[in-house]
Amino acid sequence: MSTPLPKLGILAGGGVLPARLAAAVRGSGREVFVVAFEGHTDAATVRGVPHLWSRFGAAGSIIARLHAEGVGDLVFAGPVRRPSLGELLPDWRTARFLARVGSRAFGDDGLLRAVTRELEEEGFRVIGLHEILGDLLTPRGPLGARLPDEAARRDIVRGVEVARGLGALDVGQGCIVQHGIVLAVEAIEGTDAMIERAGPLHRSGQGGVLVKMRKPQQDRRLDLPTIGTATVENAAAAGLAGIAVEAGGSLVVDRAAVAAAADRLGLFVVGVEPPP
Repeated sequence: MSTPLPKLGILAGGGVLPARLAAAVRGSGREVFVVAFEGHTDAATVRGVPHLWSRFGAAGSIIARLHAEGVGDLVFAGPVRRPSLGELLPDWRTARFLARVGSRAFGDDGLLRAVTRELEEEGFRVIGLHEILGDLLTPRGPLGARLPDEAARRDIVRGVEVARGLGALDVGQGCIVQHGIVLAVEAIEGTDAMIERAGPLHRSGQGGVLVKMRKPQQDRRLDLPTIGTATVENAAAAGLAGIAVEAGGSLVVDRAAVAAAADRLGLFVVGVEPPP
């Protein structure tokens, strides 16, 4: 008889992914406990699911509750808007953590790595979304019927180069390139805001390409680049020709729906291999 899997704790950000994850895990018979963050997690995520509402700065009470609930594994799911120190209102545990990590807290990747180490020191095992929902990983090649043409492929090559450079500096995971010109790069605002910002910068001729790549040093368990139908719709509204994301290093939420949206709106969505 196989040993049952430990209770899974979901550190839930925004969007539909945390709820989808919780439903899939519960459907498999595994117990789940969700930590929902005020101002970030959708209320629907915790409906009918054991959960705790908290703020980011309450690390002490969050960890204590996870232990009390018997959580063994933890997973990060869904985007969050990074709070300012004033919004954080750190408790003693959070303040001690921030003092210890220092400048590593400036970049998202550095901060998430430090948070993960802290959780692991508490005895939790941090796992990646793709270890639970393997079908979320982006496959190599097109997701819909359309393919990038030669001009778009050149923009993708340029975009991969720029996105990897940004990632190495722990700044962002994506950019938008049109005719070889970088229209926008992603920073703290996130992908959707970057796409909106790039719209008015659109040049005449074929639209640009949104490129999203995993940071070179990024832990695959944490904050992989993610797209969904909203990404496709926003890209179309901004006049883009398509989207390229890292094959095996990014997540596609509801692959069939993303492919259908891309075909309906006339965009390509393609998984591309990272450079060696």
